[in-house]
Amino acid sequence: MIDTYSLTKNYGAFAAVKGLDLHVEQGEIFGFLGHNGAGKTTTINMLTTLLDPSSGAATVAGYDIVSESMSVRQQIGYLPENVQLYQDLTARENLEYLAQLSGLKKPRSRIAEVFGLLAVDYGDRKASTLSKGMRQRIGIAQAIVHQPRVLFLDEPTSGLDPFGIKELRETILMVNRELGITVFMNTHMLSEVMQTCTRIGVLSHGELTYVDSLSNTLSRFKDETSLEQIYLKIEGAGADVR
Repeated sequence: MIDTYSLTKNYGAFAAVKGLDLHVEQGEIFGFLGHNGAGKTTTINMLTTLLDPSSGAATVAGYDIVSESMSVRQQIGYLPENVQLYQDLTARENLEYLAQLSGLKKPRSRIAEVFGLLAVDYGDRKASTLSKGMRQRIGIAQAIVHQPRVLFLDEPTSGLDPFGIKELRETILMVNRELGITVFMNTHMLSEVMQTCTRIGVLSHGELTYVDSLSNTLSRFKDETSLEQIYLKIEGAGADVR
């Protein structure tokens, strides 16, 4: 569902992402880990066509992110770290507007379906009155309303309280399970990786240093007592653990 080939992004002499080779299968929940400034958001911005790569190539759902960017956008949903909504509109009105931008036919019936799926019962409340957790759920509704094949999440649990994190985790698992959507999640919340992801990759200073299933990772580093210790070991070893 996602393939990258030596994907690189340079800002002058600084390489934010260096020769990224990555393959994500259909139906996976892939956790993309890395320290602040590792290049995770730059990667997701390239894969969602918000940013052109300096070199290399990538496809999402079979479409090239540069030459077929409009087709890529039709196949993906995107939840940024901070969901932006029109504050004076209701949650439903926000979604109707965004659904129309996506060219969705009969958006109201689809929105009602998505709200039912996500258990949203505050569709008629103004966005300015919604909590961070509610806004994140509306953000996911917006990201899946046009029935994408891939859902990109950029630090989705940032700023949420424990209850909000639990709700969002259950929503991600349900969307993956019930709708068959492949999920690519940038995160530094290791506890969420343990409970959500099927496979992980670790990005360090723009380079992919590790990729494997979560079960294989836990088995490979069985002497470590937590995923955080495993992550620190991978970070410290760099590409030697690939």
